[in-house]
Amino acid sequence: MPDCNGARECEIRAACPYARMFEPAALAGGPSGLADWPRPFVFRATHLDGRTVAPGGAFSFDLNLFDMRSPAIAYLVLTFAQLAHEGLGPSRGRADLRDVTLLDEGGECAARIYDGETFLLQEGPAPLTLDLAAGAERVERVRVRFVTPTELKSGQQLAERPEFGALAGRIRDRVSTLRELYGEGPLEIDFRGFGERAARVKMTRCEIGRVEVARRSSRTGQVHPIGGFVGEAEYAGELGEFVPYLKAGKWVGVGRQTVWGKGEIAVQALHGGPVRGTLEL
Repeated sequence: MPDCNGARECEIRAACPYARMFEPAALAGGPSGLADWPRPFVFRATHLDGRTVAPGGAFSFDLNLFDMRSPAIAYLVLTFAQLAHEGLGPSRGRADLRDVTLLDEGGECAARIYDGETFLLQEGPAPLTLDLAAGAERVERVRVRFVTPTELKSGQQLAERPEFGALAGRIRDRVSTLRELYGEGPLEIDFRGFGERAARVKMTRCEIGRVEVARRSSRTGQVHPIGGFVGEAEYAGELGEFVPYLKAGKWVGVGRQTVWGKGEIAVQALHGGPVRGTLEL
């Protein structure tokens, strides 16, 4: 609204698509101790790092959306169309939003949402579903690749290494929080038992390195560090129940500042092929 003094003070923020998407905050009945909610989306755009797009060229990025209660695809399309027109990147190069598609689990087009002029779906697209139930196949060793800078908290401190208990616990908590705020409710699992079993999984290899990255806010001018570790770690133990959560980490991210693309992981079972990893997006 033209006379809005800000999303946090807005009297109708509970029904405001902007507030819900970009400045979510606790309302009555929200999770205790969570004043600022995680945003219901993450970016996937590391393939654009350092890239310059020439006039007439094209580029794409992914946005994983988790809000199942108030789908806002149309608002997001309009938002990015306006942002592109006003200018993106350090030099604010102008662009046109030409196409929006829904991807399947393999990254292929499942439905076309927008063709640059018209919304093509009369209803919201069906969500991608990932199964969080343990599979029948026994899994004893996995490799996790930290694709983008990742920071994990263990207790009240940042962990120097991605021990499995911390990694699995943070993914579990993030999935449960997103479900509680934007989906069907928190996970109905034994959180303590999950954590105790995860702590028994051993790290057998760890090759990670620290990456220092920063982002500058065009709105405030402030510079925010968004670095973390990247690399690989391997784990051994009873891993069957945890593999689906690791797979979900690819989509939701794990750790701090996931909305900016941090904490993306990829998972592979070492006894066979890649792991296929229920979360609605």
